[in-house]
Amino acid sequence: MLKDAWTLAIETLSWIELQRLGERLALNKATKKLRIKDYKAVGLAHKLVSETLRRKNLIDFLLNSVMAPKSLNDLKLGPRAFLRLYTYETKLANGNLDHSTKIARMGRSILGWWDLKDAEEVLGEILSIDHEAALKGLEETEKIGLQTYNSTWFVKYCFKLLGRAEALKFLEKSTEIPPVYVRLNTLKAPEETLLKKIEAEKTVLEKVQPLKHTYRLNETKKPLTRTNSFIHGLFYIQDKASCLAAEIADPQPGNTVLDLCAAPGAKTTYLAQLMENKGRIVSVDYSERRMGVWERETERMGVNIAESMVADARKPLPINVPSDLVILDPPCTSTGTFGKTPDAKWRLTKRSILGMAKIQSEMIDLCAEYVKEGGFLVYSTCSITLEENELVIGNFLKLHPEFKPASTKPRIGLPGLRGLTKCQRLYPHIHDCNGFFVAKLQKEKT
Repeated sequence: MLKDAWTLAIETLSWIELQRLGERLALNKATKKLRIKDYKAVGLAHKLVSETLRRKNLIDFLLNSVMAPKSLNDLKLGPRAFLRLYTYETKLANGNLDHSTKIARMGRSILGWWDLKDAEEVLGEILSIDHEAALKGLEETEKIGLQTYNSTWFVKYCFKLLGRAEALKFLEKSTEIPPVYVRLNTLKAPEETLLKKIEAEKTVLEKVQPLKHTYRLNETKKPLTRTNSFIHGLFYIQDKASCLAAEIADPQPGNTVLDLCAAPGAKTTYLAQLMENKGRIVSVDYSERRMGVWERETERMGVNIAESMVADARKPLPINVPSDLVILDPPCTSTGTFGKTPDAKWRLTKRSILGMAKIQSEMIDLCAEYVKEGGFLVYSTCSITLEENELVIGNFLKLHPEFKPASTKPRIGLPGLRGLTKCQRLYPHIHDCNGFFVAKLQKEKT
């Protein structure tokens, strides 16, 4: 099992670097290619990859320090991936000499002695480096970036946005895996019945107030997705910030709802639940692959009022959908989810934020024409940046004076910035969930 897990982890990291794939997509691709079916091996590989990616900048810094004047880039993908995994496991996670010898031996059996020969010397040297001493003399934000596993530019951005003290708390929290939350599906049964069935599988949940159906996972005997409760759609694994956005939207039974960027289905399935499966939801996403997941999820959760459409939300839709509610959760930089998706932070640059904000502005402008008079537009992202949130909303309100900010209830987040106090901001270090922004706007009647 251990060798399968390491083989899979090496292959996954190689795919991520070669094709800039997301962690989960790369893991799935590698699993299929290597035909590994042991879920324990896949689970261990996922942990190795995720925790290595979380610390990638520090790992690369340490490896390049001991390899100088050569660098990691001089190695092939396989040895490069193995050295990163080896450094995480032996230097940052375990530190046991016998364990490091065993891992080195396993690396040789996976990659072959010849492919690993240029890295052999590094295997011993990396164990002896004092990484705290290696950081001495660095400029403050660079040092903090390495200590909290974030890019220097992002550290500077957070200092400017949040202030130094608050930014340090946020950055340090991003080094941790966030809690897991689930949303009970009352389309299947009353909440008390659902809880009994879920708890019968030795899954321990804790209610999250003041949200309606959200629970924090405290304990489980096996992966949630392998429980009968999950398979039969009794719950959806969904962060509490995402659940909050759906409750703020507050769709009513009988409403017509347009759900943009709908895949993989978290929003659609909760909207349908809040609507008691009465009304109409039109769910739009540009990705056929992701909408395939949406189809499976809506079926699993017992949703029968939603219809899917593959389309680009930056362009006029092929049908006219006058809606009581339009909800938009556009692509974003995911700066609020680095604890959960650490691979995302290494694909970003300062320019990424502006590029995303442009796409988000195009999408929300298109939303305006689909909202009925008196109807609502809800906009949310899992990013903490000003450019993707308050600046998008502020520019939209200037271009569309018929829209006004509406109250967002329930209220568990902090007020939005730039005077948009009815909006809500959530932060991992304060709210113990993904970083998040949500705004609710109402179209006034003429």
